[in-house]
Amino acid sequence: MSSYSLRRRLLVWLTLATTALGVIALVDTWREAVRTAQGLSDRVLEGSALAIAERVTVDEGGGLEVDVPFSALEMLASAAEDQVFYRVDAPAGQFLTGYEALPLVALGAEGIGFSDGFFGAVPIRSATLLRRISTGSEAVAFTVTVAESTLARSELARTILIRSALRILALMLCTVTLVWLAVTLAFRPLDRLGAAIAERTPDDLRPLTADVPVEAAPLARAINSFMARLESAVAALRHFTGNASHQLRTPLATLRTQLALARRAGDSAQAAAALDKADAALVRAERVLAQLLALARVDAAATGLTPGPVDLAGLARDLAGEVLPRAAEAGIDLGYEGPGEAEVMAEPVLVSELLRNLLDNALRYGGAGAVVTVRVRPEPDSVVLEVEDNGPGLPPDRLAQLGSTAQPQRMARQMGADTDSGAGGYGLGLAIVGEIAALFGAGCAFLPGTGGRGLRVSCRFPKRDPIWVA
Repeated sequence: MSSYSLRRRLLVWLTLATTALGVIALVDTWREAVRTAQGLSDRVLEGSALAIAERVTVDEGGGLEVDVPFSALEMLASAAEDQVFYRVDAPAGQFLTGYEALPLVALGAEGIGFSDGFFGAVPIRSATLLRRISTGSEAVAFTVTVAESTLARSELARTILIRSALRILALMLCTVTLVWLAVTLAFRPLDRLGAAIAERTPDDLRPLTADVPVEAAPLARAINSFMARLESAVAALRHFTGNASHQLRTPLATLRTQLALARRAGDSAQAAAALDKADAALVRAERVLAQLLALARVDAAATGLTPGPVDLAGLARDLAGEVLPRAAEAGIDLGYEGPGEAEVMAEPVLVSELLRNLLDNALRYGGAGAVVTVRVRPEPDSVVLEVEDNGPGLPPDRLAQLGSTAQPQRMARQMGADTDSGAGGYGLGLAIVGEIAALFGAGCAFLPGTGGRGLRVSCRFPKRDPIWVA
């Protein structure tokens, strides 16, 4: 099973997300910085062009002359490395002064235009301003074009970007640190949950009661559910081992005693009698072991049980027909009473095991000449499955003991003395019956048969919705 750190994953994903957001923020900051620097540059260019335009005058011949002030050019040189260019043009594109190769900028609606370009190999930002001056008889239009290299503008944009990047980096580091602390604190309940489980002994399967956050509640419920299932499995194993040790003790002791008697027998007749008793004890032990294994299978089936509709009447009729030859061989009258169909919610294999145990007990202990009846009786809210015989039955105290048994798994242990009697084996068979019935919400009653003779086992299953078919 591979392991990984949720804390590390959260920090990595957070760092990647924060970095992506930081890059987006830096791109936006760069664009804003360029716009800001360009806006400042444009205002300086406009101010410089206005200052030059104010020094344009009309000479005595009606022409224009320009006295370019040094202050107008000085305000453009915002950085020592910047270069400044200008030109002034009279009407009809007549060049007056400045850099004649400096390109003009298309004018905007407000009489001024701005543009980026190159003057030679130097990147520049240019502005062309349109103004008019009166010569007395008319107003003469002229243009002033000023430009400066973009070193200062680029430097300002870089400065804004670097400062923003440093702030964003500091914010990212603070965010990652705070999230690391928050994740560490948030995971402490899980650490406490793990410590609570680690401190437990292997046999401590109580539900967890540690306080956990809402997000970890499904995990705690899953652990508690697993512990409950594990406790059921352990309890089933304990019941199996307890039943096995109790039920097998008597036939194995009998087998050991008879084998010892056979070895010490004085003649072959005594030895044969002892071996016959040993063989009977071995057969009894084999049957007890088979029933114990059946009980264990029932315990195991309880965890993954998926009940479905089962025709209890058809199942009882088929099983009764299946054991009919055995009943005839034992001199027992076996019959069936009930409708053609009666459905309950159960599992067919387990219900068959229940009925097989009831039939086996009735045929094994009813005795020759007994009457055994398998009966299915629909009632308003349930379906009753009964197996009744008129054999020796069980004493009243044993019936009372069965009726007061709280847990079917303990029937075998409470009836363990049966293995010493002629009716040996009733305990395990009835334990299987009671446990299977409990899986489907059915209750079993152990009563004397008709007229007070024999045994009648009645299991009442909850009724399924479909209509009974006679």
